Amino acid sequence: MSYDAHNIYYRFDDHLSRLVLDYEASRRVDGASERLYHDIPSEEYGEDIFRAYDVKRGLRNADGSGVVAGLTRISDVHGYKRVDGKVVPDEGHLILRGYDIEDLITNAQAEGRFGYEEVAYLLITGELPTAEELDDFNGRLGAYRHLSSEFVRQFPITTVSPSIMNALQRAVLLLYAFDADPDNITPEHEVDVAISLLSRLPRLAAFAQTFHSAQVSGKRASVPIPEAGFSTAEAILQILRGEDGYTREEAMLLDVMLMLHAEHGGGNNSTFACRVLSSSGTDAYSAYAAAIGSLKGPRHGGANAKVMAMHEDIRANVGDWENEDELAAYLEKILRRQAFDGSGLIYGMGHAVYTLSDPRAVLCKRYARGLANAKGLGAEFELIERIEKLAPQVMVDVRGTTKPICANIDLYTGFIYKMLGIPEAMFTPLFAVARTAGWAAHRMEELICAHRIIRPAYRPVLESGEYIPLDKRAKCRGCIAG
Repeated sequence: MSYDAHNIYYRFDDHLSRLVLDYEASRRVDGASERLYHDIPSEEYGEDIFRAYDVKRGLRNADGSGVVAGLTRISDVHGYKRVDGKVVPDEGHLILRGYDIEDLITNAQAEGRFGYEEVAYLLITGELPTAEELDDFNGRLGAYRHLSSEFVRQFPITTVSPSIMNALQRAVLLLYAFDADPDNITPEHEVDVAISLLSRLPRLAAFAQTFHSAQVSGKRASVPIPEAGFSTAEAILQILRGEDGYTREEAMLLDVMLMLHAEHGGGNNSTFACRVLSSSGTDAYSAYAAAIGSLKGPRHGGANAKVMAMHEDIRANVGDWENEDELAAYLEKILRRQAFDGSGLIYGMGHAVYTLSDPRAVLCKRYARGLANAKGLGAEFELIERIEKLAPQVMVDVRGTTKPICANIDLYTGFIYKMLGIPEAMFTPLFAVARTAGWAAHRMEELICAHRIIRPAYRPVLESGEYIPLDKRAKCRGCIAG
């Protein structure tokens, strides 16, 4: 292994040993294992049984709104109003610590400066920083980008994986071993861990990608060390683009994406997972690793990959992108499970909270349009806008949908990352990088303000059974009599 001032190199041993689950062996099912694999309880719980027992499926009320599970001073995800007890659609707003995300982004952009670090500081402390405080915060982020040589030696061997999110999750857990007091949950230590992860996660994600590529190709992995004074957006692009470089406009657009993904309320799945673990008093690394594991799921942060695949399918199967009738007809085929992946879903459309608009999608469009035109991708950008325009009516026609349907941020995220030259495998990891600021804020709020372990209940719907001694139980199906 060799080092220089700007790069860390690692060459994989051709005989690197790895534990691999032998799927072929595990799938051999004989008489004794037939019930183990084939009799797993799999009867789906229908909506009727949830109504009969008055259980909120997915912690959702009958009107689709979320069950209130706690209090927060961190953010407000606003998509509807309640009038006389009924949900009334409304324009979407995302409020962080009392500030509208649109104001935070537009002011940073107007001043020609990066804003993600300001948003992270706001989320963690509850206040906007002064210029001196922001400089200090940026300096701390820059200082934490270093990774010890011992960590670098252990990281590839223990975390190499085709899934960058999986590797990122394990890398966070590995950092526990490099913390002198990892179980310390004082506010001071929590801030240190949060800054450490905000700074290091982009580089750890890049490590995971390059080490996996190196293992496959047998080549040397190279991961640049970002300049200490770089913003998070600049550090990410330097790591991912290397010698190819990047423009100021590209870095500013990525900064907007980081701000939009930094926080989205305590009820989203990954943040709630972080709060659940934090409520037990466990260490920060365990809580953040759990949040990353949640975000990996295709129903959460992994959705952007599905949107990208859908866009590619539409581009390939719609001859005239400007013909709205042809595009609407193909969207109808997708909804009828006759096209794309057969799921019947138009990915990137609809949201659990937002009804009339997702403010994040609105801001994505505003700041991505210029770069798309500059890069000769204006036609693709306009195609996505047409999908956003046509999909709601198609869903009404095919499904009889009554709830207003708006585009969510995932409809545009993948296209923007692609435009910035970011590999698809890094889309969700960058979501994790940005969301760490929100996770940190919610974890600290749970530790400091809530003081009670989260422990909801499940309604039992099981039948009574009579215990039969082992020697009197019927022989397993398929076993040879004897």
